[in-house]
This record gives sequence, structure tokens and C-alpha cells, in this order.
Amino acid sequence: MSERPPRPAATVVVLRDGPRGPEALLLRRAERGDHNSGAWVFPGGLVDAADHAAAVHAGRFDAAAAATRLRTDAPTALAHWAAAVRECVEECALLFAAPALPVERLQGWRAPLARGERSLAELCAAEGLTLTFGALVYLSHWITPVGRAKRFDTRFFVARAPAGQQPSHDADELVEQRWLRPAEALDAAAALKLMTPTRRTLEWLRRFGDVESALAWARAQAEVPPILGRVATGSRGERPVAPDEPAWAEIGRLDPAGHGHALYEIRAGHPVRLSPRVIRVTAGNPGVMTGPGTNSYLVGGGPRNTWAVIDPGPDDAGHVEALLAAAPGPIEAILATHTHRDHSPAAQRLRERTGARLLGRLADHAQRQDDSFRPDQPLAGGETLALDGATLQVIHTPGHASNHLCYLLLEERLLFTGDHVMQGSTVVIDPPDGDMAAYLASLQALRALELDWLAPGHGFLIAPPRAAFERLIAHRLRREAKVLEALRSLGPAPAEALLARVYDDVPTRMHPVALRSLLAHLVKLRAEGAIDERGGRWAAARD
Repeated sequence: MSERPPRPAATVVVLRDGPRGPEALLLRRAERGDHNSGAWVFPGGLVDAADHAAAVHAGRFDAAAAATRLRTDAPTALAHWAAAVRECVEECALLFAAPALPVERLQGWRAPLARGERSLAELCAAEGLTLTFGALVYLSHWITPVGRAKRFDTRFFVARAPAGQQPSHDADELVEQRWLRPAEALDAAAALKLMTPTRRTLEWLRRFGDVESALAWARAQAEVPPILGRVATGSRGERPVAPDEPAWAEIGRLDPAGHGHALYEIRAGHPVRLSPRVIRVTAGNPGVMTGPGTNSYLVGGGPRNTWAVIDPGPDDAGHVEALLAAAPGPIEAILATHTHRDHSPAAQRLRERTGARLLGRLADHAQRQDDSFRPDQPLAGGETLALDGATLQVIHTPGHASNHLCYLLLEERLLFTGDHVMQGSTVVIDPPDGDMAAYLASLQALRALELDWLAPGHGFLIAPPRAAFERLIAHRLRREAKVLEALRSLGPAPAEALLARVYDDVPTRMHPVALRSLLAHLVKLRAEGAIDERGGRWAAARD
């Protein structure tokens, strides 16, 4: 059966200024036996055919600007604004129109509007009203994920509650209402059932100190791209995952039909079949530096059903057992991307259990390295490794570590990146083994490759690869510019004095780690002649 197209809908985030900041009007849906039952939502619903007729009552509202904002034609755009206004009347008795309508008169229209017996245009004509569409600011565009029985293409608006009006829920579809600060609604102790668009909107709202700040931000958006979620499962049950969440790209690869069987979280020891050739098993070593844990990848599965392991992980007997259990056949090779202690130490345990040969490269410096790593086959970069059913091209990518290697799975244009690219954070460059100039050069070289996917040492699959490389390069260059700016402002200074200026966007608890990357930037700039260093004090070079 073909996927049904989503139906157009509109939602309004109604706000008021409370004593402790903005408050949003939330309504609880009645129990109707579907996944939205009992959820706390903003007022909203489907766009009706009759909503198109209400545009003539919108006064001087700029229809052309509305169409541009919603990236559609003017009648369709205006129908969404009309639906948003109508739904507020039906669901919470708030009317965005002038002049003000006595509450008893408005109440008489609610049920006929909800049943489709009367229209918003008829309400305006009968009561002499002009719709104040301008009070509703376009905020976001959510599309229900593929695979849902009911799908909606919903335009979210944000508005200040009309002055002098008090909301009242309809006591049919909606059985309770509350004004809540975003932090209160999101508090786990409140135990409110929130759908993903509602939750994400509340997370956006919590940054603002008053309603006008939120409205101003919404007005200033250059564009409002559609957000197409993907259904996945995890510890909080099945839910849509938004495009800015780590698992989004991987979910699309593993579950394009939207059945919901992919995971939105990394589970230690749980094997994830990424393709017929690739299985991921994550070690149980989550942390500040390792994210959800270190990924080990099983690669192979050809006619002989033999496998190689990329990055066996930390020295953890439980993780080795998980790898052995996940491997569909014998493990014949163990490859390391580099020899930091969360990536290679398990090689010895795994080799003892399997007899597999160990491949990799030794680091130039012993600092923070796994000194147990001794490859049977040293790799320099440039080799092509023929595995069972898979071909790996070895790429030397120094920067994070002098011996860092990436492995390109040619059959899938998938690059195993180790720590050269991590999901959700930038990597630490720790001199002397870490080299910022080499790291940027390696990123530029990888950016030129034709790739479809990145398989990082920490996190989910990443796509598109080129955008990931460009983000990292841009981030490092911005940080470098802050180093130069701080030196020009402070004059000669030790690295510790620069740290607070250059890493003012990083929590202070992470500054000892950030200091390593700061030193890497300073060393790079000194080598380029942009700065000087004397007696541990750094200064911008004189022209």
C-alpha cells in the first residue's frame, strides 16, 4: 500500500508573560485510543476547505509575504492562518480578531465551527470582525514521519494571547488546560505526555525571558525549513526523531519505510546491523570524552562468512564477549584506527580468543597511548585490504593522533573515521602527538573524496559526509580566529590566560581538556609565522 500524503494543519503556540517568564497554553487531549491520547498539545487542527474563504476578512494582511514565508501560494498560506485562528476559537475560546467579541457571543459559535456547520468567514461577516492574522507569527513546519497511520503537514505559529480574553477548553476533544512555563512543562517530575513537536517547541521557548523576545526571534527567521521526523524506538518508547538529533540520518538508512524498529539511542553491547557487510557494537564506556561509548565495527560477511573488527575498544572483557557474540562467523583480522586507550586495548583479548591478525600503526609519541598495541601488519596508509566480501582502502589521517587511520569501505562509500570525526563534538588535538595543521589537512583531503556515509568511533552514522567535514573545518578556523583576536587584545600572555577568552563557549569544567587543543592552535600559528612565543608567553607576530 502506498504511503498516504500528510494532511495540511495549523497549530498556535499561545503565550503570555508570567511573573517568572513566558507561559504557554497547553491543552490535554481526551483518551481516544491513538498515540496522541492524553498528550498535552498547543491548540490546532486540520485546515478545512472553508478556511480559504476567510481570507477576505484579514484586512491589509500581506498575502504575498505570507505565501513567501510558507513557500506556497497565497490562498494556501492564508488558509493556514485562518485554520490557526479557527482552531483557537474551537479549542480554547481565544479569538484573534477585532473588535473584541463578547465571550457569550463567541461561545455560541464554538460548537457549530467545530462541527463544520458554520465557517470562520461566516463568523466574521455576522459579527463584523477583521481577523488579526498579523498577531500570529510563523514559527516552524513539522511533517509527521512516514509510516504513521495519520500524517499531518503542520505549520506552527506563535502569538501573544489576545488581551482581555480567558481561554476555556472545549471539554470534548480537550479535557484540561494549563498555563505553564516551558521549564515546568518539560520537568520530568510533571510527567506530562508531550509529543516531539510540542517538546521541541517548549525547548525552544525556554531560552526567552519574555513573550516579545520569542516573537521577535520568530519574525527574524530567514527561512523556516520543514522538519520531517523519523519514527524510532528507545528507552522512552516509540517517538519521532527530528533532523537535528544524532540518530536521524541512520534511522533513514535502516528504516526508510518508517516501521519504527531502528533505535534513537546507543545501547552498549547491542549489535546494530548497518548493512549486510557492517555490524556496530558499542562498548559500555560512555563519558565526556567518549560520548555514548566507543564503537567497534564488524566488517565482512562474504562467501566464507569471516569478519574483521575495526577498533576493538577498551580493555573490557564484557565488550569482547559482546563482539564475539555479535560476529556471525569467525573473526580473522583486527584493525585499529589509532591507539588511544578507548580504541585499541581490547585487541589483545580478542586476538587471544580468535587468533586474528592485528593491523594498524604505531604512534610517534607514547603519551596517552595504548602501549600494548603491537601490529602483526603495520599500515602506512594507501594499502587496499581485501576482506571477505568487503574491500577497505587505508587512509592515513594524522591530526588527532600521529598514527590515525581511516578505513574506506569501497563497496558502500562508507568511511570508518575513528576519532577523526566524532558525532556531537569536536575532537581533542593534543600535542605533541596531536597536530592541528595535520588535522585540518586531513579533513581537507577527506572532504575531496566521494563518500556517502561516515561511521564514527563514537555515535551514530553521519550523513552527508562533506557537510560534516566543512563544519569541522569552519569550527577550527573560527577558533583560530579567536586565538588571534585574544592575542591582539591581551598582548603577550600564557596559554592559560587565553583559555577563558578563546573557549568562552565551553563549560569551565572542560577547560583543562580545551587547553590541549588551544596549545595545538598556538603551535600551528607559530609554525605559520602568525604568532611568536617566548618563555611560555604567546603574542601576535609584528608586521
